[in-house]
Amino acid sequence: MFATINPATNTQLKTFPTLTPAEIQEKLRLCAETYEQFLRQTNATTRSAWIQEIGHQLRAKAHAYADLITLEMGKPLRQSLAEIEKCAWLCTYFAEHGAAFLQPKTMHTENRKSYVRYDAIGAVLGIMPWNFPFWQAFRFAIPALLGGNAILLKPAPNVPQSSLAMDALFRAAIGRVGVFQTLFAATEDVAQIIEHPIVRGVALTGSDRAGASVAALAGAAIKKCVLELGGSDAFIVLEDADLEAAAHIGVQARMNNNGQTCIAAKRFIVHAQIAERFIDLLKIELAQLKIGDPHDMATDLSVLARPDLRDQLAAQVAESVEKGATVLLEGGPLPGGGNHFRPVMLTDLQPGMPAYDQELFGPVIALFIVQNEAEAIKIANNSVYGLGAAIWSNDVERAEAIAAQLEAGAVFINDFVKSDPRLPFGGVKRSGFGRELAEEGIKEFVNIKTVVVK
Repeated sequence: MFATINPATNTQLKTFPTLTPAEIQEKLRLCAETYEQFLRQTNATTRSAWIQEIGHQLRAKAHAYADLITLEMGKPLRQSLAEIEKCAWLCTYFAEHGAAFLQPKTMHTENRKSYVRYDAIGAVLGIMPWNFPFWQAFRFAIPALLGGNAILLKPAPNVPQSSLAMDALFRAAIGRVGVFQTLFAATEDVAQIIEHPIVRGVALTGSDRAGASVAALAGAAIKKCVLELGGSDAFIVLEDADLEAAAHIGVQARMNNNGQTCIAAKRFIVHAQIAERFIDLLKIELAQLKIGDPHDMATDLSVLARPDLRDQLAAQVAESVEKGATVLLEGGPLPGGGNHFRPVMLTDLQPGMPAYDQELFGPVIALFIVQNEAEAIKIANNSVYGLGAAIWSNDVERAEAIAAQLEAGAVFINDFVKSDPRLPFGGVKRSGFGRELAEEGIKEFVNIKTVVVK
């Protein structure tokens, strides 16, 4: 079942039935018909105009969409508005630049003509999570649509109204049913969707366990997939860093979206020479965060998306402490009807502790004190994940040399890790494979076709 449950009160507000297998097949039939009879006759200029209009409508209805995000998954309203604005920026960027990425590319050979063209493949299925219900759907859908593909979105069960709002938005901007469809499909029905001939690619954002399952299904069907999975990003602070800036940005990087972000700064790796001062600065920054109502524009931290996520995070913290972790800042679940979780900071972490080995999806800082940059690199890379990393140092050349040694899909120097429409986004190791956004992202789900004229 798909349901809107307000995480600030855990009150169920609205439910939506799961599609039957027959209803799924009907939606897939419509998708195939729309692709063959409509999308294949469009060009990138036409599709760019659609995407520009989608961006305009996002901005025009930003508050309504942001309210839905906050209602369904509990993000502070100010951050929900920022999510909608980022989606609109994504639309503007691809509307202005995407067609150029798809222009045929001439290759110089001994033949009369040799070139590469980029053609649509059919439909792309997006299996998307709840933590950025608009942004993560847009991140896969807009480049794939610009490439000429139909879009199928299987959302997380707790953000159904956000998904339906996107469905209506695309339909209104394009003026056609079937280009973008929401599928309220059960997990056990995903295989039949992937196996359908119209579906030629799958994009998943979620856990590494979900990624492994979907990759197996896509592989069995010989279909392309792009996986953006979990992360346990390192945030390295060297002895020559601007500590005030690093602490201020670091707390933002960890606590944004209540800490429920794949690219959040989860592991703070701090040089021993400045560790005491940096910890004090972190505590000052954390103390300034306002915990409260998600719909209050002044709120910095609100609620975790579900009770089970709150309880799981609390259990990870408790087990780490039982195994010897030191608590630098007390926190955890707050009493009341919602899923509030006060920030926690842990140190003295060792392998075998959840705070060392696992992704902590919530407002918990895992802090490591190191003696030199070699030790910092070793700890940063000692993770099954490799999504992003940040390095703080006033010696940029030194930081860039470290960046070259980190096992991550993105490294930000003197800033926090963020996705940007202009830059390819994705990870390595158990953080997934393939790239979204930028020119690399738009070419993940097209047929890169070589044409030669002798």
